[in-house]
Amino acid sequence: MGSISEILGTDRRVIVLALARMVGAVGNSFLIVVLPLYVASDLIDIGALIGSSVGVGAASVTLTEPLLIGIVLSLFGFLNSFSQPFTGRLSDRLGTRRPFVLAGILLLGTASALYTLADAYWILVVLRATQGFGAALTIPATVALVNEYAGSADQRGGNFGVFNTFRLIGFGFGPVLAGVVVDNGPYDLSAVGLPVINGFDAAFAAACLGAYLSFLLVYLLVHDAADAAEAGDDLSIRVRGEDRLLDPVFVLGIATVAMGLCIALYATLQNQVNLRLDQPPVWFGVQFAAVTIANVALQVPVGRASDRIGRRPFLVAGFLLLAPTTLLQGIVLSPLLMTIVRLGQGVAVAFVFAPSLALAGDLAREGESGTTLSVLTMGFGFGVALGPLASGWLVGFGFVVPFAVGGVLALVALALVMTQVEETLETADPAGGTAADD
Repeated sequence: MGSISEILGTDRRVIVLALARMVGAVGNSFLIVVLPLYVASDLIDIGALIGSSVGVGAASVTLTEPLLIGIVLSLFGFLNSFSQPFTGRLSDRLGTRRPFVLAGILLLGTASALYTLADAYWILVVLRATQGFGAALTIPATVALVNEYAGSADQRGGNFGVFNTFRLIGFGFGPVLAGVVVDNGPYDLSAVGLPVINGFDAAFAAACLGAYLSFLLVYLLVHDAADAAEAGDDLSIRVRGEDRLLDPVFVLGIATVAMGLCIALYATLQNQVNLRLDQPPVWFGVQFAAVTIANVALQVPVGRASDRIGRRPFLVAGFLLLAPTTLLQGIVLSPLLMTIVRLGQGVAVAFVFAPSLALAGDLAREGESGTTLSVLTMGFGFGVALGPLASGWLVGFGFVVPFAVGGVLALVALALVMTQVEETLETADPAGGTAADD
């Protein structure tokens, strides 16, 4: 572990948290691929639900298989997002992070194991909701620890860059591994005294194992920051700014919603994209992964560069690039061009992700990292959950419409950042002193 820490030039505790998050992300991202297949299989009885209506009058919605799948997938994101400010605030109030991380990982892993016993749709809903709350316990406390492990502001961007890189590697490769595990089932384990298990149960077991391994890493190697300050009396999320219209952390949260929504618009349009571009499914997989690949490549250098020259230039450049790369996904007609555009969108996200978390950490008052950073993690989770639903509805008005709406939201985020967010980081000047970036 020390060698990895030395190579990356990052606190060992951040490396351990990043590795634990990567392992957990592999297991949790398994479910993005497995759950839709599981709901559509004969193992879950949804026949009585399909065709029934929910709601009253004009507001009623007819349940279909894709909608039932969408509900299960989106429930995690919505519950996770809306719970994070409360769990982040509670961890600030109690002045501890580690128990929240451990409890959340246990919920994620145990629920993954219990999927093997589910035979009804409502059980999937309950388990997915449990996992959403587990993620809400884990995420704000984890990013608060990454923030508090930074010895100074000029280490914060690098810390978040390393953390995000490992997390994205886990999240990016998890679905690929899940597909392999499901496709190669069933598995005959009689040689070790176990029964034959199908591909779904093997995937759920792998997700559970990943979570429990993550739990073990955190339990043995991660502790609360020794110099963590106690939270103040006021832990509210501020909306109005002191010297401007909006609070900068609130603006970063709104901008992060837009970013999450823009990158998630593509997820539900596989059939439409493949038909429009006349491409085989493998191209869609490459295009979908392109955003993650660009993020993995750039998180660390961008994070560290933001420590040297400031956060705001990267935020402005990121949202300036996010708008056209989102819009172009609704316009290009070549698989190769779509891949290039998606890579460009990944660059934009990398320019925003680590610097925005670092800037929120710069602005967080002592003992309030959980509350402050949860505004951004909640925003990203909400955007990612809302994106697929928005694109699924807006594409009915034309293929370009969801991407045009995403591009407009990116421009709104750019305007908010340019007018409501100032640079706060003090960077080293050539003479050896410090100078604040304007």
